[in-house]
Amino acid sequence: MKRIFIAAGMLISSACAHAQELFVYTEPASNMPAHTVGLRASNWLMDERETGRTNYHFIPEIMWGVNKHLMVHAEGFISNRDGGLAAEGMGLYAKYRFYSKDTLYRHFRAAAFGRITTNNAPIHQEEIMTNGHNSGFTLGLIATQLLHRQALSATLSYERAMDNFGGNEYPAAQSRDAMNLALSTGRLFYPKKYTSYGQVNINGMVEVLVQQHLSSDKHYIDIAPAVQFIFNSQTRVDIGYRHELYGNMERTAPNGLLLRVEHVLFSVLN
Repeated sequence: MKRIFIAAGMLISSACAHAQELFVYTEPASNMPAHTVGLRASNWLMDERETGRTNYHFIPEIMWGVNKHLMVHAEGFISNRDGGLAAEGMGLYAKYRFYSKDTLYRHFRAAAFGRITTNNAPIHQEEIMTNGHNSGFTLGLIATQLLHRQALSATLSYERAMDNFGGNEYPAAQSRDAMNLALSTGRLFYPKKYTSYGQVNINGMVEVLVQQHLSSDKHYIDIAPAVQFIFNSQTRVDIGYRHELYGNMERTAPNGLLLRVEHVLFSVLN
């Protein structure tokens, strides 16, 4: 396990200069522009370990750039866990950027974030995931460094699971509390030189995602490579694959594909 943490640190620290500050499995410390609305649709296609079937989770989001410091998301959770598609819950996410240092071709930003969610799905795994599986909340910090074509980011968060609705109580034997760590790096590969906002942007990235329960030794370490396309500076398409490198906790479907489409509407709330 120690070797994997060292490798993750080397991955982040050795990345060289400059990319767009947009990640697939985590949020950067930067926010959407003020008075901007974003529409996001995330499709998770995960391979269930026990049955071999594909778990499908759909998370639609509406995002609002309140001002240059604050943005909020409203999200819904839909899955085929019980056979057909069914709504399972909803959540609110907010991020406040409290520090910025901008220089030519680079900047450093830090933000605090929180998420609160409700969910009515049966609790079927030890992994805590308030973004789609558990009722509960998350509080965390993000630090992101942009170096022209390379972006580096670290996220540390505390996550607490609560009882799900519909009589789905959280198992007494499982830890309700976890710490999460994410290390992310992304690079802008195309275009080599900007000539217009209409150019297609292609970003490649790798993220290392870690969870450690606080009242037990249960943990996992995942790696998640992804490619990202941005069209006309406002439509984004993400394709990523998440894979468990190591873990000793029960997880129903840790490995699988993420397909996401996001569209930004600029200055619609002026």
